Amino acid sequence: MDPNDIFPAIFNFEDYGQLLPLVTNSLIAGAALGLVGGLIGTFVMLRDLAFAVHGIAELSFAGAAFALLVGANVIFGSLAGSVIAAVILGFMGKRARDRNSSIGVIMPFGLGLGILFLSLYEGRSANKFGLLTGQIVSVDTVQVNLMLICSAVVIAALLAIWRPLTFASADPELAVARGVPAGKLSVVFMVLLGLAVALSIQIVGALLVLALVITPAAAAMRVTASPRLVVLLSVLFATGSVLGGILLALGGRIPISPYVTTISFLIYVACRIIGSRRTGYGRTGGQAARNAVTAS
Repeated sequence: MDPNDIFPAIFNFEDYGQLLPLVTNSLIAGAALGLVGGLIGTFVMLRDLAFAVHGIAELSFAGAAFALLVGANVIFGSLAGSVIAAVILGFMGKRARDRNSSIGVIMPFGLGLGILFLSLYEGRSANKFGLLTGQIVSVDTVQVNLMLICSAVVIAALLAIWRPLTFASADPELAVARGVPAGKLSVVFMVLLGLAVALSIQIVGALLVLALVITPAAAAMRVTASPRLVVLLSVLFATGSVLGGILLALGGRIPISPYVTTISFLIYVACRIIGSRRTGYGRTGGQAARNAVTAS
């Protein structure tokens, strides 16, 4: 590609108004995913499960690829792969955080299965590529309704276990001593995380799902120690990243994921700069934010 053609390929707003109605469903789904990712990402950071998210995403990708191969619903396949991975990691309990080698085994296995299924698939190459990098115009009404239902289930369940989950995330041993079923909560949370990851893959793809589940919460914890503000900012950052990415991707010829991840990354960099300028943040700011959230 000629260097002069790079910018038009990334940003091209000709006929933008005519193209905008094509992503109405994607914008609705993106708003829901931003809310889910922002909420659940806070607990992912508290429980130190960022690496687990990637492992779940790989098996979710494998499930979606298998569904594509056999002609089944891709969302259901993605959900099945995510839930299987989440349940396995959930029953591992604390070991899922301490022994990253276990998660590291799941990741290449899921990715390998996904590549195998995609190599056997003889349909449109765009469908293969979309599972890895996301799509913006392929979310139809049936899919967006399913995604909204799943998002509502995740949010409702997360709110129902919010306080005990926060306690168990902050101090699992003390929570168990106080009668909190930390083991069961871990499994439930991992299933909810699996659902959130599977939903996010439909927009940003399997490779870059961390931009919706991890980065917004990490950015929020850099600028505030208020538990409510952490959650609020995490949701705003996640929603802004996905909606902004969808709107920018509509004017270019490349997949949506680079736009979403770039916006999310820039938000994180800005928050890190702001946080580093706060008094004493370089030593204790990140831990203070974590402690404040767990105290809510």
